[in-house]
Amino acid sequence: MRADYIIRNAQVYLTFRQCFAERDVAVLGDKILEVSPKIFLADGERDGEHDGERENGEGGAGAPKRDGPTVVDGSGMYLIPGLVDIHMHIESSMTYPKEFSYFALKAGTTTVVADSHEIANVFGIEGIRAFMDQKTPLDIFYAIPSSVPATSMELETAGAAIGTEEVRELLKDDRVLCLGEVMNFQEVVREGGRTGDETQIQQMIRICGEERGRDVRIEGHCPKITGKDLNRFIYAGIDADHTQQTADSVLEKSDLGMFLELQAKSLTKEVVEAVCSHGLYENVALVTDDTMPDHLLEGQLDRIVRIAVEAGMPVEKAIYCATYTPARRMHLDDRGMIGPGKKADFVLLKDLEGFRPAAVFKDGRLVHETAGAGSLSGSGSLHGSDSPIRSDSPGAPKERLFPPHFYHSVHCKKAQPSDFRIKVEKPCTKVLVNVMKLSTFGTATQRVQRELAVRDGQVCWQEAGLCLAVLFERHGKNGNIAYGLVEGAFQKKGAAATTWCHDSHNLLVLGNSIQDMVAAQNRVVELEGGFVAAKEGRPVAEARLPVGGIICDAPLNELADDLGRVRQVFRELGYVNNNAIMSMGTVALPVSPALKLTDHGLLDVESQERIPLIEAYR
Repeated sequence: MRADYIIRNAQVYLTFRQCFAERDVAVLGDKILEVSPKIFLADGERDGEHDGERENGEGGAGAPKRDGPTVVDGSGMYLIPGLVDIHMHIESSMTYPKEFSYFALKAGTTTVVADSHEIANVFGIEGIRAFMDQKTPLDIFYAIPSSVPATSMELETAGAAIGTEEVRELLKDDRVLCLGEVMNFQEVVREGGRTGDETQIQQMIRICGEERGRDVRIEGHCPKITGKDLNRFIYAGIDADHTQQTADSVLEKSDLGMFLELQAKSLTKEVVEAVCSHGLYENVALVTDDTMPDHLLEGQLDRIVRIAVEAGMPVEKAIYCATYTPARRMHLDDRGMIGPGKKADFVLLKDLEGFRPAAVFKDGRLVHETAGAGSLSGSGSLHGSDSPIRSDSPGAPKERLFPPHFYHSVHCKKAQPSDFRIKVEKPCTKVLVNVMKLSTFGTATQRVQRELAVRDGQVCWQEAGLCLAVLFERHGKNGNIAYGLVEGAFQKKGAAATTWCHDSHNLLVLGNSIQDMVAAQNRVVELEGGFVAAKEGRPVAEARLPVGGIICDAPLNELADDLGRVRQVFRELGYVNNNAIMSMGTVALPVSPALKLTDHGLLDVESQERIPLIEAYR
């Protein structure tokens, strides 16, 4: 067998030793043919006697050159496997698979496992199929959304639901590798059996085993679950977690056999030290989970590798946890390392410190090259005909990638000022209210209570320095409107509204000015979904999300610019959080601690019990 091309003298990553050594790598078709200290092009051929180098070799001056593989000098470059991201959501980048593929490949990510539970919460299995039908050069495998809605239709109203029949249908597709993040702890551990009294999530886990056996992984979502509860969660068959970790949770979960998928917010120095000092690399993968559009421009899984290294993880170990361990977790045995017979998905780096891809190969073909990366551009045989096509590339087809009704999914009235007033049900001068207190880092809230004045039958929340959160059911099912009070959001007068609102994606309005709240909500309805920030009575920044209210079909660069302006207004209004967009969007996520808002009202996340907004009248 003759290789299509050979990369010579690169520093090749040796997976099982987790180190680099100078090697030649030969590629044939979409697979790696050979990895060796020196690859000769033909039997008996001496070093230097290959196409493009042989001028006066054997046969004398002017002897005809033999046809042979292209040879690329990889001297001074580091060659690593393509990155494998096994827990992520394309919709968190507010874009669609084709566009996401371009930026992921640029970042050196060649395989992802996408949990499309956001589009499923709006359109159900039809939404998942719409994603799966898009052909991309990036390998996109899928998780079955296990929690659509995240809790139940009795506690929140989603646009659609995923049940046992949808699970059976999706399991028929070989691209489905796992049951996505199982969230609802109470439903997981409820006493049941096989006599019809199982909860739906218990049925889903059982069906995965019956239909596909150990081939299907069961992924979990279990923040702050510990002790006996954690044991029961794992006993139910769920053996992975991607939520925010601490050093203690890393050790406890690892000791109990749980596989850990570490995203950016888990990569603190303390967590990384716990992983490194106890040698837990076999039990850890690096993942992105949620990547905002403007953050995706800065990198994908490569960015997480940089964060891990900055927090103290040796780069060789970080590469291992971004390539081999995630591939092994998902039974993707044909990738994740550089070896004969493996997929020719690999990345060339100029240096390990910056860890920015200079060139990316997918299925043996060069799909991305950074300007000045070297001589690869002249090697025509390295390029594939299926290189990524941008939606904004000259000549790219201008097609609608989704059914027409995906662009008309916001079925909710335009708000009036009266929708943002809290009226009391009995005579009083004060009320004790339950409040969602935001953190400056992450998405968790804290339940606190505050005493507020009442005048003319209305709660005086504005003068108390609080923001009002109002959630409008927008799928056209019941017209619910629910209220919550928020501490730690906007400090200056203004508001924002969005339909990108984990996970049920109802329309959330948050602000401390009724005039601005009306303006923001009305504009989001007009846009058929998106983010809008308002101040001084008018919208001042917006990002359109017309597909299901959560996805933009324009180029990502344009969306990122628009979202950047929304972020800027958030900062101007005093919203302090490491990711204010995500912080706001998860005010209505009823599986993220501790007190959240659904269209049915406030919900205690741990107990899954409704909490009154007004605790007591005084």
